[in-house]
Amino acid sequence: MNALATPQVGWKCAVCGARVPISTSLAWRCPQATDGDTHHVLHLEQPIAPLRSTGDVNPYVAFRKYLAWDAFAAALGMTDDDRVTLIRETDQRVEKVAGIGFRFTPFARHDSLSDALGFGASGGVWVKDETNGVAGSHKSRHLFTELLHLLATERSGVATWTSTETRPLLAIASCGNAAFAASTLAKAVNWPIRVFVPENAAADLTDLLESVDALIERCPRLPDDPPGDPCVHRFREAVAHGAIPFGVQGTENAWCLDGGRTIGWEMADSMERVSGPPLDRVFMQVGGGAFAACGSAGLFAGGLRPKLHAVQTEQCAPLARAWNHALDSGGAKNAGSRWSDCMWPWESVKPSLADGILDDETYDWIGVCNQMADSGGSPIVVAEQHVVDAYSLAHRATDINVSPTGTAGLAGLLAMRSEIADDERVVVVFSGVRRHFMPLPSTH
Repeated sequence: MNALATPQVGWKCAVCGARVPISTSLAWRCPQATDGDTHHVLHLEQPIAPLRSTGDVNPYVAFRKYLAWDAFAAALGMTDDDRVTLIRETDQRVEKVAGIGFRFTPFARHDSLSDALGFGASGGVWVKDETNGVAGSHKSRHLFTELLHLLATERSGVATWTSTETRPLLAIASCGNAAFAASTLAKAVNWPIRVFVPENAAADLTDLLESVDALIERCPRLPDDPPGDPCVHRFREAVAHGAIPFGVQGTENAWCLDGGRTIGWEMADSMERVSGPPLDRVFMQVGGGAFAACGSAGLFAGGLRPKLHAVQTEQCAPLARAWNHALDSGGAKNAGSRWSDCMWPWESVKPSLADGILDDETYDWIGVCNQMADSGGSPIVVAEQHVVDAYSLAHRATDINVSPTGTAGLAGLLAMRSEIADDERVVVVFSGVRRHFMPLPSTH
């Protein structure tokens, strides 16, 4: 194996312990998962120390040797040059569609926001701004390693399809940013994609999806549907009939948990050049959970261990409930074997301005709970007023054109501000650009 590949990398189910070699092509889920038992998720086993960037502007090149995708491609026989070429060629195609390729996104102390929240000069709020990334959010970060996996499989001649003309459909269940990110990447490589959206999805959203040639299917709740999101039910049915899962839920495609770590790696790399004490807390909004699980894992791999606070709104908070049940039944860490006792769909999801985190189930809850337990963090359930106030504050104190969902992490900071010392250093991630059909922030 090439020296740049990590020989110890592999997959292990966080629920049943089943292992999958990193060299396995088109392996999305735990081999023990079935249509009747979806409570499985593959996690990466991969020591990373020390974390070092090559200095390349593309994070997938800069941190290539730490990506599980790189070890997979090496196992297929692709050389170093082959792997770098595939990243760069695919990135160029993405840039033609999205107007921007994959680049390090801004991360720095935001002085105005820190002042507005009363932090001292030695503390403050660091903002990771994902709004100008590919498709306007962090979602594409997760999806890019899924796409590289598919393309490497195809180029190496081990795909189950015989040509680009016979590629199976990609499929995703999403109410917004993830659907647009997936459809943007799919269009870049001319891969057809089927997007399962809520029955009441806004016309402006579907217009956006149609602009990148997505095949849209609205998903009403059917009388015989089990609990949970009907979009996810229809998505799983499509996968059962041969579609490739191309979303941001680790339970459906574990490869999303690989590329999402670049967000945390970038923050860790940046903090090496910042004087003073380390980061104290990081607030990350949680819908399906992959974002918080990956971003915090990336930070921790970089040698930082701020307290992770996973933020949900009181309108839909299955993660906090799972955390409490896990604490009461043996501990919040490694609670996968207790899935059915801890995590189940939220019974009555109510509307929220942060509608992008209203997933009725936190699919990647195990990883998020592990990171909170390891860091001494905790979940935060915020009132809707905190969601509204955070959105308004973000637009008063910054010039970042972020969506209400994208400021939900800031809502968690607002909810906890009285418990945080003025000299603490905290992180929020603004992810999800505010599009023209989203409400303007309050000016009160």
